[in-house]
Amino acid sequence: MLALGWIGWIIIGGLAGWIASKIKGTDAQQGLLLNIVVGIIGGLLGGWLLGVIGFDVSGGGLIFSFVTCLLGAVILLTIVQFFTRRK
Repeated sequence: MLALGWIGWIIIGGLAGWIASKIKGTDAQQGLLLNIVVGIIGGLLGGWLLGVIGFDVSGGGLIFSFVTCLLGAVILLTIVQFFTRRK
């Protein structure tokens, strides 16, 4: 996934972060920059988790990279929501 380049990471991360924020209902609290950050960190998290499970994430292609970012972003937002709601 690191072969996408930084522009690819911004585009895919932004889209994945935005869709994940729509899924988790946090879109009103997040702006464009936070969506991109959530998508990129989600991509790293999703890639790591899929690698642990046994998937080959290095040669997955554009669609697989997007799905990985989306999966990781949803997981990341779920974790953040868990810790911010438990006050």
